[in-house]
Amino acid sequence: MALRNVRIDGDPVLRKISKEVTKFDEKLEVLAKDMIDTMYEEDGVGLAAPQIGILKRLVVIDVYDGKGAHVIVNPEIIYEEGEQFEIEGCLSVPNVTGSVRRPLIVKVKAQNLAGETFEMIGEGLMARALCHEIDHINGILFIDKIEDEEEIE
Repeated sequence: MALRNVRIDGDPVLRKISKEVTKFDEKLEVLAKDMIDTMYEEDGVGLAAPQIGILKRLVVIDVYDGKGAHVIVNPEIIYEEGEQFEIEGCLSVPNVTGSVRRPLIVKVKAQNLAGETFEMIGEGLMARALCHEIDHINGILFIDKIEDEEEIE
């Protein structure tokens, strides 16, 4: 697998809305594997395709709960509940953290690498990661949602 370069805030690709994935093939599998390798190399919890310059609705997440990396294609939040207010950071916004309000629980409808539809429920850190990465494919960065500007480090 190949490591990809992570795009940094200021790169216009990070502010664009990604296109729906319609072709489920070997190229998509290679891209997902490259994204997972890049996420681990950068010590991230998640990575969205726009962060490596590719405008596809594809994200990978590993909250280090022993379940490994999740590959999530065309994700859409269909339910949210509760609230959490925690500090976030981002591989595309190095050396910046701040508190962001997110749902405590989310249900996401998505597809796997074979194009099969599934639903997953994320709680706590997984809910936060899902929201964060889905924001990326919609051109939104976590710094857009920081509530207390004084918390930016």
